[in-house]
Amino acid sequence: MRSMEVAGAAGTTITRVRSRVLDLPLPDAFHPAWGRGQVQRSFYVTIVEVETADGVTGVTAAEAGPEAAVCIDRFVTPHLLGEDPTSPERFVGVLRDAEILGSPVYCVEIALWDIIGKLARTPVYKVWGAVTDRVPAYCATGEVRDARERVEDCRRIAADGFRAVKLRFHADDPRDDLRVVEAIRGALGDSLAILVDANQAGVLPGLGGHRPWDHRTAVEVALELERLGVSWLEEPLLRHDYTGLRRLRDRLGTLQLAGGENNHGAHEFSLLIENGCYDILQPDAVLSEGIYQLRKVAALAEAAGLLVAPHTWTHGIGLLANLHLVASIPNTTWFEFPHEPPGWPAAALSQMLVDKPWIDADGCLPLPDRPGFGAELDEELVERYTIARFG
Repeated sequence: MRSMEVAGAAGTTITRVRSRVLDLPLPDAFHPAWGRGQVQRSFYVTIVEVETADGVTGVTAAEAGPEAAVCIDRFVTPHLLGEDPTSPERFVGVLRDAEILGSPVYCVEIALWDIIGKLARTPVYKVWGAVTDRVPAYCATGEVRDARERVEDCRRIAADGFRAVKLRFHADDPRDDLRVVEAIRGALGDSLAILVDANQAGVLPGLGGHRPWDHRTAVEVALELERLGVSWLEEPLLRHDYTGLRRLRDRLGTLQLAGGENNHGAHEFSLLIENGCYDILQPDAVLSEGIYQLRKVAALAEAAGLLVAPHTWTHGIGLLANLHLVASIPNTTWFEFPHEPPGWPAAALSQMLVDKPWIDADGCLPLPDRPGFGAELDEELVERYTIARFG
């Protein structure tokens, strides 16, 4: 019956694309490990709504401010108006070409699939074919803290119900970072799986404030992490260092290499797979490529025996979209759930949503049962923090 309803609605057209740029406050100062000493007190999000003649609106968001809104308004919207929103494959080239002239706007494909799900009155992950209705989540920290602080953080993280935590490695001497892992292992044993992110594939622009790893450092750190029973090491080298990543991966046994959040386009993920760079690919449906295109990447990864664990540190809408993605593929693992109080708790990432995602008693994120991706905007908050409008 639902398929007949969708077919009957397929004649609808896109009538408007509007964007609202938000400057959202954080509850406290946040010191991003990837930020070259920066202190962050707010973050930009551009809410994008694609409206149709049938009154159905698809919701998405870019992880950027006016630059994303301008890019969508100039290079994407003219090609969407009057077109069928239930044909997202037709617009793949538009979104890829838009990045040549502006910021990444792959997030627009999320809005089109949101419309499809709403027309079908079905969550998107079920439209694609559900594998599960909940996904195990890890607590993704975002700051560099000393061993004593991190041990206390991890006690709280475990008490909250998480079964895994991700740490940031950014000390001038990596041995100081390794001591943090040793302290957590000493205090909590194996009760928490530990993941490590070195952020070597890309940090915020600037001069200084970041000491890049060479290949030897990456090998030495990776071997120590393997000894400590860490599950994965993320972004140990530059994002296009295909040869170095493969050489590093060949040195390792139980420690898995993860990365890809800073690679863009299905072609780059194909290269990562062909070159044997990672065990776990980490694209993001907001930043890396269109969301359905990432299902194709996931299929290539599955054929190569690899896993997919998306990057999600954008905003609550992006987190939900990536959650639907992994719930519809068989080759996934821990799901990133950003949560670093007091500066960036999970509620801050999802403050634009009425219902803010949180883990269940088993440390898993349940999938929303609403049609589409399930993102319901808190309109009062969105209006309060809107600083610019387009469309």
